[in-house]
Amino acid sequence: MAADCRYELSQAAYIKLVLHSLKHRTYSVNGLLLGRVREDSPTAVVQIDDAVPLSHSHIGLLPTLELALIQVEEHFGAVGMSIVGYYHANERHDDAELSNAAKKIGDHIFRYFPRAAVLLLDNKKLAGLPKSKARDPALLLYTRDSSKSWRQAGSDGNNQLILKEPTANIVLLDYITSEKWQAIVDFDEHLDDISKDWLNPNLFK
Repeated sequence: MAADCRYELSQAAYIKLVLHSLKHRTYSVNGLLLGRVREDSPTAVVQIDDAVPLSHSHIGLLPTLELALIQVEEHFGAVGMSIVGYYHANERHDDAELSNAAKKIGDHIFRYFPRAAVLLLDNKKLAGLPKSKARDPALLLYTRDSSKSWRQAGSDGNNQLILKEPTANIVLLDYITSEKWQAIVDFDEHLDDISKDWLNPNLFK
């Protein structure tokens, strides 16, 4: 159970997951969150340092998910990071509910990492960013409670999601304006064409 935990989302991870959803606006998209846990304060901190875009067409397809998990764990484990959560964007922009497929993948990650977070893109908030000047992410945080249900965090005050860099939304809007989302590659696209790199090493260059 992920009680009393703070989730710090890096600018790089945040921008990647939003750009992934914008590239495939008419599909559900998903991906993995990578990072590490800091236990040096009264409240545990899960640092989400990176995101790996997984899919825009095979949501919930276990063979594809398992293949991605193996490759992601192998690559990021070598640099001291592990899978700490999952992100999801719904096909319909007015849909703010966590789907059964998202819950099932979250459950799978929870078995290996009990502080796992599921981040759901809040399309309404994202659309309002240019006017709102908000500093918090356009995401909804879900964590698993003692009854094994995924619940939106915030109502009890125990878990919170914050952006590590307060200017992340400003940078994100620059990337959206320049249509940088066209450059992002997910694991689906890599499987179709292995010359496309799912690590997106040149995205921020």
